[in-house]
Amino acid sequence: MQIGVRQPRVRALLARLLEAGLHAVDPAAAVRRHVRRAGIRLHVGRQRHDLREYSRVVAVGAGKASARMGMALEGALGDRLVGGLVVVKYGHAAPTKTIEVVEAAHPVPDQAGRRAAARLLALAGSLTPNDLLFVLLSGGASSLLPAPAPGLSLRDKQQATRLLLRSGATIQEINTVRTHLSAIKGGRLAASTPARVVSLILSDVIGDDLGTIGSGPTAPDPTTYKEACMVLRRYRLWQAVPTRVRSHLLDGRRGMHADTPKPGSRLFRRVQNQLIGNNSQAVEAVARAAKQAGLRPLILSSTLTGEATGAAREFGAIAREIASSGRPVARPACIIAGGELTVTVRGNGTGGRAQEMALAAALEIAGLPNVWIAAFGTDGTDGPTDVAGAVVDGQTVAHAARAGLNIASALRRNDAYPFFKKLDRHITSGPTGTNVNDLYLLIAL
Repeated sequence: MQIGVRQPRVRALLARLLEAGLHAVDPAAAVRRHVRRAGIRLHVGRQRHDLREYSRVVAVGAGKASARMGMALEGALGDRLVGGLVVVKYGHAAPTKTIEVVEAAHPVPDQAGRRAAARLLALAGSLTPNDLLFVLLSGGASSLLPAPAPGLSLRDKQQATRLLLRSGATIQEINTVRTHLSAIKGGRLAASTPARVVSLILSDVIGDDLGTIGSGPTAPDPTTYKEACMVLRRYRLWQAVPTRVRSHLLDGRRGMHADTPKPGSRLFRRVQNQLIGNNSQAVEAVARAAKQAGLRPLILSSTLTGEATGAAREFGAIAREIASSGRPVARPACIIAGGELTVTVRGNGTGGRAQEMALAAALEIAGLPNVWIAAFGTDGTDGPTDVAGAVVDGQTVAHAARAGLNIASALRRNDAYPFFKKLDRHITSGPTGTNVNDLYLLIAL
């Protein structure tokens, strides 16, 4: 991991903390903790399965961590796993033996994802009630499994997705729309197969709502066509989305399309949705590592939401309070938060929510000595960039001025990436193989 901090001690400390968080949510280890085989007995969480009852065991899935999840499942099931297919973001593949790994685009879906989703649905549909289907889900699954509903094209979904991602809508709101434009999301994957379904889920969603993670392909969906229409109107996107999207949602609202399977449906009696990891585990691991390093850790939240600039103001206020009064915790301190921030895109720059938060935080802590704020995407990619995040300190504003950079201007353009690249303040990890939202750290020494 490369961290753009000049002080070797602080650079090593940040690496130690972030790597501790990643280790705690390693997807392969999470699968091994929750799936155990003892001969013909298979334990998944608290449920038991007799493998003699199943003719075939197959695995499908999608998400940035799904390949590593697949590797661990192969190890747990051995020769009982006869095949499978998972879809990962480009660059996030891992070496599997039985499960085929396909790469596709994220966050805007592409034709590779569409073809993979069609193959995945066909495989699930070919199974029988005597088969067992594992579904491996992690962050990114929604974009990686584009299966447009009848009458819609991939281009329609791409345009709608781009507009939603730039609008400032929450992931729950975005997925409400995407679910109602899809043939696979919102419980429809479970409905497509007669097999017994066991989903292993690594959460990248605040509150771990199973219907939101990957748009819940094996979970009941409480949202409706009406709510999908309301989201587009709330963010003034109704006239901007393709005509076929509007028509499809309106027809669904009139009852012309069957809605997604709802809570209480008999369908889900043969579905086990097993959560295997989340952001809270990463946050707690960072806190333990901070304490071991001699810092006083304080977990602020593992459910941080809202605009990135707003979170930056909160972190800045805490940093100033620590500097002036030693509250809420005295130096050496480590304030930790996890969650998923949003950015309402108004400019045409390049960046991501973690870099945007760090950029805004630089203004808030300007002049404070021995204070650093780091923002890090646990999947190793922040927005459409090749970095995981960025780190700033009390001297970042001064360094930027000497380099001819204007932070306020970069924020207006949503252009954090080139700013941090010029200052060498990025955090670069490459694909981490996991995805549980973001980590935000404030260190005061």
